[in-house]
Amino acid sequence: MFDEKSYSIKMDKAIEVFSKELSSLRTGRANAAMLDLVKVDVYGQQMPINQVGSITTPEPRMINIQIWDTNNVPLVDAAIKKSDLGLNPQIDGQLIRLPVPELNEERRTELKKLIKSIGEKCKVSIRNIRREANEELKKTLKAKEIGEDEEKSAEKNVQIITDDHIKIVDEKVSLKEKEIMTI
Repeated sequence: MFDEKSYSIKMDKAIEVFSKELSSLRTGRANAAMLDLVKVDVYGQQMPINQVGSITTPEPRMINIQIWDTNNVPLVDAAIKKSDLGLNPQIDGQLIRLPVPELNEERRTELKKLIKSIGEKCKVSIRNIRREANEELKKTLKAKEIGEDEEKSAEKNVQIITDDHIKIVDEKVSLKEKEIMTI
């Protein structure tokens, strides 16, 4: 039997990942969550920064990362520079200081584009889940486990679930854009 709920749960997870990515975008204040998505290539694997050092925010516009292993300092520096955060690390021994600059109009526009592209990626993954569900429906129809009417009805329900999830993504995108554009 075809289970719509499992696909809805998969779409919820896609939105959860999307929300996490949005929270990592900076809005003008220093926030340790900004570094959550930055992965450092250490010890032969990709690790989040909080697993190679401790992250603190001593001031509203400063993030400090105390790296535990001296050899990892240049790797963390490179990972931060490579990320889309627009932060310029200052190295002081094993301490990396990240001054969080005031958001200027150009950076706000850049972030707006980034938010849109992250939102679009999430929508694509939701649509892929819909396609997966529809393929599953076609298989069950071919195997004569369900009738054509049931297949059409389930397909409609999957489309409704998809539309609802895409609407949630659009709302989150517009909320984050408003937050970034507010000075």
